[in-house]
Amino acid sequence: MENQIKMEQYLTGYINRMRSHVNGFPATTAHEIASAFLAFRFRLYPNAIQECTRAISLIPDNGVNGALKKALLIVRANAEDLENAQFTADLTRAFSDEERPYIPVDLPPDRIEDPGTFQLDNALVLIYAVAVITSPDDEETLAEHRKFIVRLLMGYKKALGLD
Repeated sequence: MENQIKMEQYLTGYINRMRSHVNGFPATTAHEIASAFLAFRFRLYPNAIQECTRAISLIPDNGVNGALKKALLIVRANAEDLENAQFTADLTRAFSDEERPYIPVDLPPDRIEDPGTFQLDNALVLIYAVAVITSPDDEETLAEHRKFIVRLLMGYKKALGLD
């Protein structure tokens, strides 16, 4: 239970840190970002692909938005793989050095056990955080998935030195 509380605090700290980087999106854009996360979470992969594609087209290119777009590309690529029953991680889509300050878990390459899962986990947490910050209309639905995000982060607690 103590570890879960630590990771809850870690997630809250990450969301608060991201607030200063995420500019207000129009409600439609914020909803598309939230919908992309939710569609992937509910394993509605064709919908996740469409939602990611729409959200990417609505997000301007600047600052944290590059990392957000990359996160959406990573989730879309994973949704495409899962929809097509392909289970090999596409490692060509990864956060760049410029985007890494915005990801929730930044580890040196030698501490990453599964690079594909690491990229996807970071992408999902980043998208979730931006959706929580920018889409008040989806706040209640997103709150129901907070435990899922905390469980994702729990897998990194030792690497983050939080155990």
